Amino acid sequence: MTARLLRELEDKLIALAQMMAEHMARPFPPGMRGLDNDGQDMVLLDADAYGYASGVLKGSLDGRRRAGLTALPAVFEAVLPAVHDTYAAEYFTHVREMAVLAVEIETLRDRQRGGAATIQSTARQL
Repeated sequence: MTARLLRELEDKLIALAQMMAEHMARPFPPGMRGLDNDGQDMVLLDADAYGYASGVLKGSLDGRRRAGLTALPAVFEAVLPAVHDTYAAEYFTHVREMAVLAVEIETLRDRQRGGAATIQSTARQL
């Protein structure tokens, strides 16, 4: 990995850790508990995003978890328009951005390994 890519990866990992800390400092939007939005349980969606991001901080994800992570930004895009509460919309936009950053980190790791086309093509679609 070039020094530039390594620096970029380190910067993104630091940013992801910061986003996760910010996320944990914010309370879950109370009106969203148990809410099914476009077929998605918002509590589980939040937990999935945090869990995948946490895994990315620890190292590369396995194929199953990587597939789950790469699907999340599109899921958030589908449910966010139906979130009308301002705080909840900001909260879930932040969670979506956290997931997108985690995908970007996995993409950089792929480049380090020589580039796996699957996650790179997914990240370009974001």
